[in-house]
Amino acid sequence: MLKAFSAQDFHDVRRPPGTLWYDRPATRWLEALPLGNGRLGGMVHGGTDRERIQLSESTAWSGGPSATDLSPTARAQVPRIRALLFAGEHAEAQRLAAEHLPGRPKSFGTNLPLPEVQLAFPDGPSARGYRRALDLDTGLATVAYEQDGVRVTREAFATNPHGVIALRLTTDRPGSLAFTLSVQDGALPGTTTTTDCSVVFSGHAYESLHSDGQQGVALEIHARLETDGGTVHDAGDALRLEGADSAVVYIAVGTDWAGADPRARAESLLAAALEAGYEAVRAAHVADLRALMRRVSLDLGSAPRDIESLPTDARRDRLASGKTDDALLALYFQYGRYLTVAGSRRDSPLPLALQGLWNDGLASSASWTNDFHLDMNTQQNYWAAEPANLAECQEPLFGLLDLLADRGRATAGQMYGAPGWVAHTVTNAWGYTAPGAGIGWGMNVTGGAWLALQLWEHFEYGRDERFLRERAYPVLRGAAEFLLAYAVEEPEHGLLVTGPSESPENWYLAPDGSRCSVSMGATADRVFMEAVLRICAESAELLGVDAGLRTRIAAARRRLPPLRIGRHGQLQEWLHDHEEAEPSHRHTSHLAALFPERQITPRGTPELARAAEVTIERRQQAPGWEQTEWVEANFTVYFARLLDGDAALKHLTSLVTDASEANLMTFSAGGVAGAAQNIYSFDGNAGGTAGVAEMLLQSDGREVELLPALPSGWPGGSVCGLRARGGLTVDIRWREGRLEAARIRASRAAEVRVRYGADLLGIRLAEGETLGLGLG
Repeated sequence: MLKAFSAQDFHDVRRPPGTLWYDRPATRWLEALPLGNGRLGGMVHGGTDRERIQLSESTAWSGGPSATDLSPTARAQVPRIRALLFAGEHAEAQRLAAEHLPGRPKSFGTNLPLPEVQLAFPDGPSARGYRRALDLDTGLATVAYEQDGVRVTREAFATNPHGVIALRLTTDRPGSLAFTLSVQDGALPGTTTTTDCSVVFSGHAYESLHSDGQQGVALEIHARLETDGGTVHDAGDALRLEGADSAVVYIAVGTDWAGADPRARAESLLAAALEAGYEAVRAAHVADLRALMRRVSLDLGSAPRDIESLPTDARRDRLASGKTDDALLALYFQYGRYLTVAGSRRDSPLPLALQGLWNDGLASSASWTNDFHLDMNTQQNYWAAEPANLAECQEPLFGLLDLLADRGRATAGQMYGAPGWVAHTVTNAWGYTAPGAGIGWGMNVTGGAWLALQLWEHFEYGRDERFLRERAYPVLRGAAEFLLAYAVEEPEHGLLVTGPSESPENWYLAPDGSRCSVSMGATADRVFMEAVLRICAESAELLGVDAGLRTRIAAARRRLPPLRIGRHGQLQEWLHDHEEAEPSHRHTSHLAALFPERQITPRGTPELARAAEVTIERRQQAPGWEQTEWVEANFTVYFARLLDGDAALKHLTSLVTDASEANLMTFSAGGVAGAAQNIYSFDGNAGGTAGVAEMLLQSDGREVELLPALPSGWPGGSVCGLRARGGLTVDIRWREGRLEAARIRASRAAEVRVRYGADLLGIRLAEGETLGLGLG
């Protein structure tokens, strides 16, 4: 049985986050190492003939704001489409929906990759003793090798405190450092100029492949060269350094997004870094990153020495061959935390996009863009933030939600005649809220509501009532107001259903065989409507406001459709038990009832939990199964919630081996959406990290469960610093597959039940109190 004991008896042994390392330079984007300060990102290649730092910046968007993106005929046609769907005229409803409902984006745009900074080195013999690495504890990307008898070292980092990327180059032979510094223009229109110490690119984020991206923010890239000795020569649109002992390159980027002055922004960042000096900038960066990365430690066992001596890509290949490497999976967990920190900080102007902060340029050349997808991907980008102890990294997402709630009021009123706010499937840097431009994916009316659940999750983990009152509740109330007005009575049973809408991004076969996407009462809509209404009512009660709204919500919740099991034993995706047009489809939006929601649980609703599992089984068994990075992450968290650790580990391993590249960044497979090669997507990294956290700790605000889905393949280990709902931080050790000890720290007074298997223990913690737990 579980029992409490003195927290002093818990031996805290923490592991550093780990290091990715390689024995050769990167030859392509998905081998390079990522740096980021929450706004400016760089992919460092570590070449010996030239160093490439491929740049991205979160506000470097083509497109612009627009208030004319709605179809002018949508509002008039919505009632007609509803009537057709209720009458079973699915094909005609689909035709009208395709004609009248999609958005008409004029300037949607996309985030674009920036020109890259290059350092070209003189020709020389092949490098020896080569090593490049990324230390997740310090955020330093290092390169070291010997060339022509000279030891060459470089280190680079992207600093949040100073807002720049810094690169220091040294050699062990005085006067031997030489290179040419340039900014390679790439595909963006602009000009490159030089001063006596800087290379400056001035241009625009302009994208010619799509008509809605033929405008964009103005931007400047400044690469500033500081040298110790040597001579700097003007080389046209580049600078050539000769005979130096060492050098530092600072990279600053400014854009005019939100009215900023690009040149003034870049120059002010450089001035502050130069005034501080390299060592101070480096020290501030390391301290800043460590404060976040060292909050959580994960130990799944040490790899044997012969495996630890392998480069990271070789270890990944070894894991793909069927061998085990639990230490690599622990590194992968911490890598997801690192990428979250590097890509999304409290002061970031925008949240993590589809490709996080790092843009390989391929999404904008495909049929989708590097925007904010609200039908899974943006949500998944932040799944790891709260449990993995990076709560403040969600702040830029909340800023986007504020923008969507503001812009979405006009969309709700003009398109649906409803109060509150709505956002559909995609959005951009200016808060686009209209439906997407295509039927089959664009009519996801609960995309914004789904995203707004992150506000409640942030509150649940921290229980900050001021945040709930000032930030979360106004947005959640607006989402609830829209859904209450948008839902209509279904004539057969008098249930409240939403529609016309789509279950992202899936299609069904109507009774007459028509292939359709638009329906009334899609299960995903029901899941998010129930969640938003429940949360809004609970928030209002806690805050002591909106009694009338709470009454309306209670009545509406009683009329929502129940979750249903279909003819194959699966969880129904639609109100009626339609056959799927694509049984192997990658989206399983209705399983949001399992995660992130808890409307389905193995203990509370075992029949529905089994139906959710059947849904997963049928997807995987169908010919043409679409195994993408975010789906493997989904299945990892789904099986963790189903308390099946071995299945969760299987999908986590597949995420690393089949959907992650040499640099462990996740991707959508080459050929998807017309791409010729793998396209980076951040969501798999974040989702995989969330999956590990769910395997080791789960909470619902009333109960904390220790090791709920511990795989048999992880017989011993420890985790320190995971967070549980209710303001709790939890450390756990286990041995031979069983709990050995745990420790719970409370940031606020809390009463909670702690579960381990069938054992339950009620505990009460005062603010700041720490309690130890074990088996007695």
